[in-house]
Amino acid sequence: MDDWFPSALKLTTRAIEVGGIAIIVLGLLGSSVAVLWKVLHGRPGSEAFNLYRSNVGRTILLGLEFLVAADIINTVAIEPTLQSLLILGGIVLIRTFLSFSLEVEIEGRWPWDRHKGDGDSASRRTA
Repeated sequence: MDDWFPSALKLTTRAIEVGGIAIIVLGLLGSSVAVLWKVLHGRPGSEAFNLYRSNVGRTILLGLEFLVAADIINTVAIEPTLQSLLILGGIVLIRTFLSFSLEVEIEGRWPWDRHKGDGDSASRRTA
């Protein structure tokens, strides 16, 4: 009776990992198709490129969130050893840094500046 729970957790973490990977792959494909469509229909290349970068960045951020969640479940519920906890800490630090860097790249400002000068946000995105 106790054997089903670890198996269910492993299946759950694999499903979340597959979901994160699928989000990244499908988001990249969808963003690529969308930018090609916009360029072919007369949108300026620089505008389409900025939109593409923004969409790809958001896609990667969302996929990373799923992958971090799967890592947390895997480490805490399935393999709660000191070594796996240290590995999880390293993975979370790296992925958090990547997420932070991507958010700064997408938004063009620090996350804590998000609510300062919202009127200026449109001019920053087009610059």
